[in-house]
Amino acid sequence: MASWVRFDITAIKPEEGAPAPDRLISGNPTFRTWNVEEADGGLYAGIWEATPGKWRIAYDEWEYFHILSGHSIVMEEGGRPIHLRAGDSMVLRAGFKGTWEVVETTRKDYVIRV
Repeated sequence: MASWVRFDITAIKPEEGAPAPDRLISGNPTFRTWNVEEADGGLYAGIWEATPGKWRIAYDEWEYFHILSGHSIVMEEGGRPIHLRAGDSMVLRAGFKGTWEVVETTRKDYVIRV
């Protein structure tokens, strides 16, 4: 087995989803997730895409991501809005609580550590 993985989603069927109804604030957002890697120890990597809408988020895990396309606004409770567009990167640490708003369909690659 190779000791590398290419982020090629052409042969991966995406998982589809949406925010839990009790977290939804506005819109009708839908998600598509292409899990490229699931490693022992709770490490995940892949690509995620969401359509416009706004919902509450609460992180139990650590996540690094890089915006590939679109426009989203992340806001921590009591904080200021952070506009994210193609080329932006961010780390959300365990314990982060706030909102995620997709203004324009957004696609990101991510690495999550549980």
